[in-house]
Amino acid sequence: MTLDQRFPLSDPIEVSSLVEELRAEPVGGRLRVGDPRVVEFLTKFARKLLAPATARRFPELASLGFFLRKGEIAKALSTLETSGDALRFPRGLVFHVPPANVDTIFVYSWALSALAGNHNVVRVSSRSAGAAETVLEALNAALSEVDADTAAAITATQRMVTYDRSDAISGALSVAADLRVIWGGDASVAALRKYPLAPHARDLTFPDRSSFAVASVRGWQNASEAERRGAAEGFYNDSYWFDQAACSSPRAVFWVGDEAGAREAGQEFRKLLAEVLATKQHVTEPAMAVQKRVSAYGAAVDGLVNGIEFQGNGIATLELADPAVLPREWLGAGTFANARVDTLSDLVPIVLRKDQTVGQFGFTKEELTEFVTELAGRGVDRVVPFGSALTFSAIWDGYDLLTEFSRLVTVQA
Repeated sequence: MTLDQRFPLSDPIEVSSLVEELRAEPVGGRLRVGDPRVVEFLTKFARKLLAPATARRFPELASLGFFLRKGEIAKALSTLETSGDALRFPRGLVFHVPPANVDTIFVYSWALSALAGNHNVVRVSSRSAGAAETVLEALNAALSEVDADTAAAITATQRMVTYDRSDAISGALSVAADLRVIWGGDASVAALRKYPLAPHARDLTFPDRSSFAVASVRGWQNASEAERRGAAEGFYNDSYWFDQAACSSPRAVFWVGDEAGAREAGQEFRKLLAEVLATKQHVTEPAMAVQKRVSAYGAAVDGLVNGIEFQGNGIATLELADPAVLPREWLGAGTFANARVDTLSDLVPIVLRKDQTVGQFGFTKEELTEFVTELAGRGVDRVVPFGSALTFSAIWDGYDLLTEFSRLVTVQA
């Protein structure tokens, strides 16, 4: 039962030896919440990701690098301040199982867990490539630039491994964990839950989620040309990174307002989006273009849509016959359901618990707050402007992750 060690890069290791090493106290003492050794390493790692050549090749890594800057880390840790009789400590050993389709998400949850002082083992998918490989290279490069004490602490407590599907390995890592973090959808959660945890341990799960966008007709009409173009570019970033497969990528657009205004605004928006694709020199692979058409015509056959518009291979717009019948499955990158409603309140009965992110343009904070208040927690975990759907936050899927990755001990005399 051996695993390939991707970070720190080392020889394959037996799972029993890996667990034993991760359970041991590192030289220099166990990690604590906000440990300066972890902060030093993460800030070195962030600089690697923010290097111009890396950021140009993988823009999503620039976002990750910004998230891990020293100032951002300090801001996140400041939310963990305790008072009274409570002291905060790490949970222990955390086993992370991230998805393969969004191949940098594992870094966010791992980094926050490490900041909370935990020892971590991350299973990196053997199917991960591109950005994930660049992340692993940057991690190993950063390790060579920190001082010896920091390098020893990180090497002893933080591991990223790859292994083929194995009940024995997944079972051993699960039973050793104090917390198991499962990303990747309902099927992944169900598959990992077959492996028992220790009685005191628990799961932190991120199952199948879907997201959509809302745009105010009045807000669009009042926006400047620059603001409209900015909205189209932001929507491109939300949708086309990760081939629209991220849980927070919008799969539908609801125009909120009068019918004539919605039609005109939607047409202009899609025209601007097509211009962004051209400027970015976005290439739609033939298989993806076929996927769009199969999905679109399938939705038409099922009676879900009463109109289909293709703008080249980059954009497919499906006019919903009924806004309430919202397709939430992935239909191919650049495929968007489109509908109009009179008010945000009309969307409240449509929202499901699995709906995660609402990208928005043109609404006031008061309008959005009223919408979320009407939902009353039945669905939607975050509302963000166009261009911010993929921006990771320490609060994700309704979890305050740094809090989840730590535990409180009360002391009374």
